[in-house]
Amino acid sequence: MPDFLERPIDRQSASFLTRGATDDTRLLRTTISLLSQAAGQGHVCLDLEDIAGQPVRTPGRDEPLRLPDTARLITTLRSLPTLGRPGEHRPLILDDAGRLYLYRYFRYEALLAEAICTRAKSDTDIPDEAAFAESLDRYFGPEESGEDRQRQAALTALRKSFSVISGGPGTGKTTTVVRILALLLEQSVGARMRIALAAPTGKAAARLASSIASLRESLPCTEETRHALPGQVTTIHRLLGTIPGSTTFRHNALNPLPCDTVIIDEASMVDLPLMTALVTALPPQARLILIGDRDQLASVEAGAILGDICRAAETPGSAIEGCVTILYRNYRFGDGSGIAALSQAINTGNDREALRLLSDSVSSSTIVIEPTPTRETIKKRLATKVLEGFRPCLEAETPEVALQLFDRFRILTALREGPWGATGMNHAAETLLHEAGLLTAHTPFYRGRPILITENDYIHKLFNGDTGIILPDSETGNLRAFFATPDGAIRAIPPEFLPAHETAFAMTIHKSQGSEFDQVLMVLPPEDTLLLTRELIYTGITRVRQAVTVLSDAQVFSAAVKRRTERRSGLRERLANG
Repeated sequence: MPDFLERPIDRQSASFLTRGATDDTRLLRTTISLLSQAAGQGHVCLDLEDIAGQPVRTPGRDEPLRLPDTARLITTLRSLPTLGRPGEHRPLILDDAGRLYLYRYFRYEALLAEAICTRAKSDTDIPDEAAFAESLDRYFGPEESGEDRQRQAALTALRKSFSVISGGPGTGKTTTVVRILALLLEQSVGARMRIALAAPTGKAAARLASSIASLRESLPCTEETRHALPGQVTTIHRLLGTIPGSTTFRHNALNPLPCDTVIIDEASMVDLPLMTALVTALPPQARLILIGDRDQLASVEAGAILGDICRAAETPGSAIEGCVTILYRNYRFGDGSGIAALSQAINTGNDREALRLLSDSVSSSTIVIEPTPTRETIKKRLATKVLEGFRPCLEAETPEVALQLFDRFRILTALREGPWGATGMNHAAETLLHEAGLLTAHTPFYRGRPILITENDYIHKLFNGDTGIILPDSETGNLRAFFATPDGAIRAIPPEFLPAHETAFAMTIHKSQGSEFDQVLMVLPPEDTLLLTRELIYTGITRVRQAVTVLSDAQVFSAAVKRRTERRSGLRERLANG
């Protein structure tokens, strides 16, 4: 186990939760500090098997502490007055599998698993089976037409109170969702179907709303059904009703959502506390449909909910077996696509094949890998890509065109801070574009500055993940922040009214989730770090529609592809055992 990098919050948590301990105080404090650290890294619990027998170097000590075996760890932890068993209300919970939890995460996990299993066992009624069969054929074609998985996803979504549709970019998830919406409306003839559509971020919500609008007219349905299709997509927080200054929501078990069906897009981004809040706020009879890519990065906060659900569904006899449909066929990339082959190689951990594809100028001429430059040569390495990628946007004559062109290219980074992170890449891009005469970055708000909103602002209808550009207003010449709306219109906001935001020539791969770009320059740090994982690389690669350049050392790239993200939790086991 690597040296323990204890944070102040880990130390304080350990000190507070081990009050009253008389024996093995160093061992107890170290173990609880490791639990706090694990929670900070997105784990729901600490598996004692992972740390048993491991040396841990703690601050202020020359000699590392070698942790005892699991049995002794459990015995020592049982001496803590703050530790309880499942079913007890104590700050710490240790389950029978040797998983140590903070109580709130244990409760979230238990509530979520119970809610999902209850819904998974509940089938919904189809009022008219003959009409339903006709509708399936109309939207998906006869069963033998090759659309079987999308058809199966729709069938499951209509028959089950809980279902999941997972697939990579271009596998038809949104198309399937729009057809499911039409099927739901057709099956509710004479009744008002209350459908809520939501996503974790404003950007993801806007993308889903835009996709629904673009697919609406092509549906083989009546005008009545087409008109009834919901077009509004909100954030999950707004759907539940955020209470300022509180971690709770207006809608909960005592005040459930007024919905018959709730569809959540980009579900891989939803963390454990938020997903638990959502399922507990659903009316008992409501249908829940989760959409997302199980292979993408897990949520920033605790848990890997979508991945755990999909893996649990593969267990024979699982409570949620038959509730998950995986879409494999890709409609975006044709046969022989370098992007498709590359993402598949990364997904399977085949670093040699991924490197071969990245360097194969014959089959993947637009995909190359280069050694990571030094800090002294980074501007030279970036110059061509940055100028080619952003020049069209910065030379555009209208905000509408500028916004469209801006989404053609982006720099994606694994890190947030430092010269290889989003902050460093944004500074480098600004410098290059300034030297080329494309912008003048002497003030916080300058013409051509792209911005990424980082917090929700319901007053100005700007949400975390929204991107805009600072440009002069055509009438007054005053600088305004221009944003595209889901219906294709453009709105202008005075810069001084903007909520928290940052420059967006470059953004982290985490923040790019839910976005798509024609071309991407992905920059990895020169040294390997545990933050570089297969899921991170896959998520960055699959933001691309046409071409990607990876700026990385080959060994760093290989190590990342071979390293899987591991989020410790008991959710998969709970769902499998049901």
